[in-house]
Amino acid sequence: MFKSAESVERLANRLARLPGIGRKSAARLAFHILKLTKEEAFELADIIREVKEKVGFCSVCNNISESDPCRICADPERDKTVICVVEETSDAAALDKAEGFNGMFHILGGRLSPLDGIGPDDLKIQELLDRLQAGEVKELILATNPNVEGEATAIYLSKLFKPMGLKVTRIARGLPVGSDLEYADSITLTRALEGRQEF
Repeated sequence: MFKSAESVERLANRLARLPGIGRKSAARLAFHILKLTKEEAFELADIIREVKEKVGFCSVCNNISESDPCRICADPERDKTVICVVEETSDAAALDKAEGFNGMFHILGGRLSPLDGIGPDDLKIQELLDRLQAGEVKELILATNPNVEGEATAIYLSKLFKPMGLKVTRIARGLPVGSDLEYADSITLTRALEGRQEF
């Protein structure tokens, strides 16, 4: 970056802190933003501000939402006896889009990863336990990602919740190991849900 463009350098540095954005991509984005008209740049800034002001987390499932409870938790047509546990909101969105699931969701906000210092207390597990203690839920679908941390999280949750007398299932292995749910196509996700097995 040029020393005379300190604000562009600051923008690139800030963009580089976003997940999946390296230093070169951040510089390209900063220069792209610089090329936008003032109106377009201010619109982008306003949208970011609006999202930060209006969007929060559902007090029931931890989904992102502009209302509390979120539209899924508030939908009377959804099956409240089945909860699908996922790592992130993007995973719930992908499964909901697959149209093979009409139950509820619970977003953990991550996955167990001792190497990264993420333990059970760092996830929304207690909130899930609180939901289950109401006694309405009959099945818990563990839909964590099919990687080492996702599997460890599923095993931990199974051992925690199976003694409660719940049917605990795991999504079928139709998803490639090491991939993320949000990148899978709808057909694969639907088959994975339909082929789930008792855990």
